[in-house]
Amino acid sequence: MADTHWQDALDLIRRGSEEILVEAELIDKLKAGKPLRVKAGFDPTAPDLHLGHTVLINKLRHFQDLGHHVLFLIGDFTGMIGDPTGKNVTRKPLTREEVAENAKTYQKQVFKILDPERTEVVFNADWMGKLSAADMIGLAARYTVARMLERDDFSKRYAGGQPIAIHEFLYPLIQGYDSVALRSDVELGGTDQKFNLLVGRELQKQTGQTPQVVLTMPILEGLDGVQKMSKSLGNYIGIADAPNDMFGKLMSVSDELMWRYMELLSFRPLADIEADRKSVAEGRNPRDIKVAFAQEIIARFHDRAAAEAALADFELRFRAGAIPEDIPEVTVSLDGAASVGVAQLLKQAGLVESTSEAFRQIAGGAVKLDGEKVIAREAVVAGPATVVAQVGKRRFARVILA
Repeated sequence: MADTHWQDALDLIRRGSEEILVEAELIDKLKAGKPLRVKAGFDPTAPDLHLGHTVLINKLRHFQDLGHHVLFLIGDFTGMIGDPTGKNVTRKPLTREEVAENAKTYQKQVFKILDPERTEVVFNADWMGKLSAADMIGLAARYTVARMLERDDFSKRYAGGQPIAIHEFLYPLIQGYDSVALRSDVELGGTDQKFNLLVGRELQKQTGQTPQVVLTMPILEGLDGVQKMSKSLGNYIGIADAPNDMFGKLMSVSDELMWRYMELLSFRPLADIEADRKSVAEGRNPRDIKVAFAQEIIARFHDRAAAEAALADFELRFRAGAIPEDIPEVTVSLDGAASVGVAQLLKQAGLVESTSEAFRQIAGGAVKLDGEKVIAREAVVAGPATVVAQVGKRRFARVILA
């Protein structure tokens, strides 16, 4: 691979990446000019992906565009253990049936980004299920409890007297063994997966393999711009969301957060995005940038016609309805409930002083949600969700139900 080619490849790989361990090793692999085996593992713990998940999948696509071989690992074996990463309690394992059903949905969704012709889907039960009890004991012998307790979530739980089940220590070992079984050259994961990824390097060294390069990707913030994107927090954009919903949510992203979303989620060259940033600094309306970005994302997960239709719908409902572009954002707690009454939502969002006032406004036809008039006083909104609430002509709020 010519110097300019490997340097261009490295620049693309670095885009949006948090850390590359060890970058010098990656450069050597790129200079060798051979297709790399690039691994990323996904436990099918939930069947629906959101844009936060796609940060990692987008990077896999970058490797594919560079001519490398992607190993999309579905952890049907590890999914029955339950990944303890970032958890302060033991995670409930999935049944084999739940894992199988979720895995089908994952495959269907990821091929909206990855090229199926250049993706090898693998299941770690194929090799882990063949290990004997003696093999598992041998694997467990390769790491000490002291090393395991170096992991942040384990150390915090241990110090706080929270229980840690023995099988949870097996999770990073099995993830690391996956790298041995697949002879991976590069493994990708979120920043919270760094410990597990490094276990893979160590196990490969112990078995005489060339250790994999570890590449970590950042955790994407949700629509609130503060907490990570999560369905449970209601601040997410699902890749299976309807085009109109997806468009509205993307348009609600703050001007500042928009650039981070574009860096991590757009397939446009960084130079083009920087040119857009400069044009906004010189006075261009950032709304124009958001529109183009929203259409790119919708076209990826639906199609171009759906993107155009979503824009037309947005223009009709929001601009024609004179909804301001810059409206306050509030979070309304569901307190564990599946929905909240519109009247209560308006009160908690500060748009009315009381539920009785909310009922009067509904009766008078002055209340709208996402541009649609609310006509029933008993109307509810299911959560988690993000809606634009309006009372009269001047009171607006973007409400995050979580």
